[in-house]
Amino acid sequence: MKQPQQAPKGNIKTPKAKRKSREELNAEGKERKRQKKHRGNAAGSRANGSSASQNSSRKGGVKDPRIGSKTPVQLTVSDEAKVQKTVLKEERAPRAEPLSAEKELARLENDERLNELLDALEAGKALSDEEHDYVNDTFDRIDELMVQLGIDLGDGDEEEESPEQKENILNLLKNKG
Repeated sequence: MKQPQQAPKGNIKTPKAKRKSREELNAEGKERKRQKKHRGNAAGSRANGSSASQNSSRKGGVKDPRIGSKTPVQLTVSDEAKVQKTVLKEERAPRAEPLSAEKELARLENDERLNELLDALEAGKALSDEEHDYVNDTFDRIDELMVQLGIDLGDGDEEEESPEQKENILNLLKNKG
């Protein structure tokens, strides 16, 4: 039994485009030549810029790097400028000179924050990790300074310590960890 044929297989012919006449071809050639002749930018377009680039810069587009800052610059020297310069020099904090060991030890012994934290420890209050670190670091620095100065607290004389002092030291060590 024969099957009905559908579309022919192979090249399907498309209708041919109408050929242009010689006059039309000549007109297109002249138009291409005219466009080619006027291909470049207008005179002065680099310095003046084009209207398209001005519109895009206003809308937050690409900024021209040749355009500088809009902040005013003072062109003449006035008395106010001299006064401002001297004030700026005075505002600088002098560089802190390293304290001598004696002065630093005195400062650490009179440290208000350290005293408050020690009072809180004696009262039985719990301290945060940061506060414990501060107390430990401060005591370590005090010990270093005392060794530098040759000051001995008499840690070897445990017989002279009262039982209350031993309990305070034990409490401090328990709260430390």
